Amino acid sequence: MTASMTKTKNRITRRQWLRQAAGVAATAATPLFLRQSALAAGSPAPEGTTGPGSLKAHAAARGLLTGCAVNAALFRDDENFRNLLAEQYNIVVPENCLKWNILRPTPDTYAFEDADSLVAFAEAHGMKVRGHNFVWHQALPTWFAGTVNKDNARKMLVDHIRTVGGRYKGKIHSWDVVNEAIWIPDNRPDGLRSSSPWFEMLGPGYIDLAFRTAREVDPNALLTYNDYSIEYDNDEDGKKRAAVLALIRRMKADGVPLDALGIQSHIKAGGTVGFHQGLRELIDGAKALGLQVFLTELDVNDDAVATEDIAERDKIVAEVYRSYLETALEGPEVKAVLTWGASDRNTWLNKGTKFRKQHPDRLQRPLPFDADYAPTPAFFALRQALDKAKKR
Repeated sequence: MTASMTKTKNRITRRQWLRQAAGVAATAATPLFLRQSALAAGSPAPEGTTGPGSLKAHAAARGLLTGCAVNAALFRDDENFRNLLAEQYNIVVPENCLKWNILRPTPDTYAFEDADSLVAFAEAHGMKVRGHNFVWHQALPTWFAGTVNKDNARKMLVDHIRTVGGRYKGKIHSWDVVNEAIWIPDNRPDGLRSSSPWFEMLGPGYIDLAFRTAREVDPNALLTYNDYSIEYDNDEDGKKRAAVLALIRRMKADGVPLDALGIQSHIKAGGTVGFHQGLRELIDGAKALGLQVFLTELDVNDDAVATEDIAERDKIVAEVYRSYLETALEGPEVKAVLTWGASDRNTWLNKGTKFRKQHPDRLQRPLPFDADYAPTPAFFALRQALDKAKKR
């Protein structure tokens, strides 16, 4: 099915449930958008996916947080999406609006509107918020390269963390203080990404500087180091995993304020390499340091799945969710599970063909809700994994 065909199908489905909605809205307490979507998808009894059947209810029963990354445009424009967030989740993280390129239109100005709106929404609905992120080598504004240099980089970094962290002091559950600082191809003994502009201008000390500044600004936020491709049982992930563990051990030994490890968890369906041993090694390493663990960006790339049958693809994706989460949640270390997006409607995996190389004309289905906000088999696999987790 091509992208254009999928869009047409989604439009038809939405018109259908809108026509049907008027006759049933007054007879059920379940939110209309989710009830109708579930009916369209042929899910189990739709009442069972909201309220006590929601992801947040099942997570809370185990002392867990569950949430998703929030696309600012979708949040602004789509009431159904906002309803889905409120119904299903107890923690959210901005997908992009706290990154430098969105937040800093000029060296001297900040654009807080989108982040403010999401934080206010979360407060109104009893949800927590993760901050993502203070320091990353990507998503820097166009003015950055011509403005920030070795002479002023320290001040720029500190001022940024103080301004942004200070604005949301007391409102943020956890901050991804430094994101993706490890890059094995740079061939440093410590594994650090020397090609990062922050490393180039400040050296490896930028990491400790960022964490110490973040602690000064907001003493109660859980300060997190966040990274990707560290989960699988292969040599590539193994080398990066070892470097990440070495980094956080060094930080703790040096008294750097670090509270949690973020495992991004962008994983794949249809592959042959497992993730059980590597994932447990990672979580056990964090546990030994007294750190909490968050699964921060979970989704399942299904580009390598050969079948074109949507039901079969969904089944395979759901099995990956189940297997991954059952391994991750074996012990009490993981405190939060967030997917990178809630709905296939706006997943980053469908933006361009970078992540659809084997099936460029086929949209991926990597998340707990489909493009019409209907629960997918991944929703039920995620919920079942939460149910099997030990109580925190």
